[in-house]
Amino acid sequence: MTTELTKRPCSDSRVIQTNRVLPLDTNNLDTLFGGKLMSSIDIVASISAAKHCRSECVTASMDSVDFLKPIRQTEAVHLESFVTYTGSSSMEVFVKVIAEHLITGESKVAATSFITFVSLDENGKPKKVPAVYPETEEEKYLFHSAEDRMKVRKNRRKLSTYLAEQIEKYHF
Repeated sequence: MTTELTKRPCSDSRVIQTNRVLPLDTNNLDTLFGGKLMSSIDIVASISAAKHCRSECVTASMDSVDFLKPIRQTEAVHLESFVTYTGSSSMEVFVKVIAEHLITGESKVAATSFITFVSLDENGKPKKVPAVYPETEEEKYLFHSAEDRMKVRKNRRKLSTYLAEQIEKYHF
């Protein structure tokens, strides 16, 4: 098991999972239930995070899940994830969801997501993670735009913390 903190390419954390959309996976519109997709996104992203840092990880935030196009029972769902950026103990993981029509072969990007994970040591405390570096054009784009997402994420976290403090005044 590698534990040294050397830079690692985004591709080392790449995970690709394919699922078939079954009737029990769909909502009342006969499209893939959003919660089912979100669960699958979190699972593949957690594998990417663990592969990158080779330690236990926890989801710190699901920054976004953008449902771009409906996914139907006639389609397979390909989820592709990889670490795009790292902080000291946190990692941003990008998940691209591609729906493929199983008869025609037509594919479309159906959803995208950014999730932040924190690496944990054996005592459950945040642990330093290796830096990441991009190789492909897609990876470079996501890597170089990550700092902007990180700023938005930090501001949103402050607002969420403030909101929670206000709500606690009324309910606890």
